[in-house]
Amino acid sequence: MTFASLGLIEPLLRTLESLDYTTPTPVQAKAIPAVLKGRDLMAAAQTGTGKTAGFALPLLQRLTQEGAPVTSNSVRALVLVPTRELAEQVHESFRVYGQNLPLRTYAVYGGVSINPQMMALRKGVDVLVATPGRLLDLYRQNAVKFAQVQALVLDEADRMLDLGFSQELTDVFCALPRKRQTLLFSATFSEPIRQLAGELLRDPLSIEVSPRNTAAKTVKQWLVPVDKKRKSELFLHLLAEKRWGQVLVFVKTRKGVDELVAQLQTQGIASDAIHGDRPQASRLRALERFKACEVQILVATDVAARGLDIHDLPQVVNFDLPIVAEDYVHRIGRTGRAGATGEAISLVAADEVDQLAAIETLINQILPRHDEPGFVPDHRVPVTQPGGQIVKKPKKPKKPKDGAGKGRIHLGNWFDESEKPNAKPIRKVPSLGGAKPAKKKR
Repeated sequence: MTFASLGLIEPLLRTLESLDYTTPTPVQAKAIPAVLKGRDLMAAAQTGTGKTAGFALPLLQRLTQEGAPVTSNSVRALVLVPTRELAEQVHESFRVYGQNLPLRTYAVYGGVSINPQMMALRKGVDVLVATPGRLLDLYRQNAVKFAQVQALVLDEADRMLDLGFSQELTDVFCALPRKRQTLLFSATFSEPIRQLAGELLRDPLSIEVSPRNTAAKTVKQWLVPVDKKRKSELFLHLLAEKRWGQVLVFVKTRKGVDELVAQLQTQGIASDAIHGDRPQASRLRALERFKACEVQILVATDVAARGLDIHDLPQVVNFDLPIVAEDYVHRIGRTGRAGATGEAISLVAADEVDQLAAIETLINQILPRHDEPGFVPDHRVPVTQPGGQIVKKPKKPKKPKDGAGKGRIHLGNWFDESEKPNAKPIRKVPSLGGAKPAKKKR
């Protein structure tokens, strides 16, 4: 199968040839013809399998061939994404794929000044990639209008709900034209998202090119049990012992990210951070430095679990397991992309066993455990079994105390501490009976 056989126009085929895209991925082969026909679509596929091209290519073609030219402050296709990083990545894909087409594309998100975005929207854009919060800010200031919207794409909609964008999404949906094409693309679909799809999509075509909520087979996964207080020490040990090159490290909290980066820099290891408290310019600069191999270690919160497209990234390390099991799939999907192989290592402490069980249930496999010599934890990680259940060790029956039993009273220790255990009591045991013994009759 070729891209030409899917019905794409010559300018797009010329671009794909220059990018050395020869054969469509499974999700592209199924999605592109459906989108070209105007169908609503709900597609689930592993991260790194080409979902963005699956909706970007046919939308660019439809915008070129159909509809009136975009007017001032208007938008013809709207793509909603959960994070700034993903907004930049998706916009870049549209820009590259549409380089031979007479279309304008743009991206808007929070964390940066709104004024340049308002200025850029005055001429109108054919494709707008946006995070929900900033999009509503622009809409409420009349900087963007939705009357010309022909298509809506929800990319990683499950993550948008996880991040608390439910109300923002509802507000956006209410402002959009009812007559439109709606597409949902994601690596995972939670039940709330499936319910949302039922409300938004009209007779959608459902595509699942891989088992639901699975990790790419090109990623080798394993975990190392470790005491929580020794995670940093273990990571530095593995970094040297395994001779890792570039590593993307996921940490649960922003504070934890900064602490690990500080430790790495103290050891002379070039590293940088991405998390929600850092300005967008700093986050983009950190990502560019990592892509350019100017830093060896990029430490991030789950804000980077989706939206980072790094070619040939060899290792992803889960310094902490994610709270939401689906985020594990997205984290490790940063490696092993586009058919390349990768490795995902998780450093797991005993108090993370519930998250581990949830992840193993989601991906339907038990992660192999490798004890690292010198780092075997004092607090062992409980064993899990197929299905992700935690195997709890049976409690040992309590031994009855000496002298204790039914109908008997235990009087405790009546020995002086300085004496041996077999010494005689230094005090007399009081009588248990309150009555005096009866006198014998003469």
